[in-house]
Amino acid sequence: MAQKRSNKKFFLGLVVALLLPLSFYLITVQFSKGKVKIPRYYFVDKVDSQVVNGIVQHDTVFHQVGDIELTNQLGEKVSLNKSLAGKSVVLDFFFTNCPSICPQLSKNMRQLQISFKKDPKKEASLDTIVQFISITVDPSHDSFQVLRTYADRFGANHDKWWFLTGDKKVIYNFIRNELGIPTGPGDGGADDFIHTEKFVLLDKDRFIRGYYNGLNDTDVRKCADDIVLLTLERKKKK
Repeated sequence: MAQKRSNKKFFLGLVVALLLPLSFYLITVQFSKGKVKIPRYYFVDKVDSQVVNGIVQHDTVFHQVGDIELTNQLGEKVSLNKSLAGKSVVLDFFFTNCPSICPQLSKNMRQLQISFKKDPKKEASLDTIVQFISITVDPSHDSFQVLRTYADRFGANHDKWWFLTGDKKVIYNFIRNELGIPTGPGDGGADDFIHTEKFVLLDKDRFIRGYYNGLNDTDVRKCADDIVLLTLERKKKK
């Protein structure tokens, strides 16, 4: 049974890696014809209303994710917005001692990394459009040295996939109030703990454009497709 599960995950990774270029082409063709819907916006901050010519009009203001500065697995201080300006970002949350969902989340994030790896045959490569970020929810244990070992275990490209640690209160506030992930109340204290299977996709302007079940193969593939769509959206706006 374990061997069957392993073969299934290997096949999924192979399919994602091989079919993404084809998906990129097909999505591009359909997008140019106006037949593809771009990922929608999430997490509303407020709705402004005004009366124009006697008609009430509503303008939805979506949340832009604020910056956060943490330490990556190489011991470098990095900033979500300043260090990664112009890039889309996929985030997930884990801890290195996790006995349940975290290893699978990391395996699926690795498949996304593989799908968007640099193609040496092309000048413009998909690896420049997105950054993958895994943030520990147990920073008191997960030092950057521990994260480096974990990152190597999952074959992380240290430039393209960051594993981040820092102040627990800062991280937990970011998860709850900047990313809007439902976790229940908490203050980031010693007894507070967040465990979520969500992948979150941010566009280059730091609007939330997708929530995905990082344990679900279909959702992970949709995340990959949505990254491509955000790239096409950017080109269309130009």
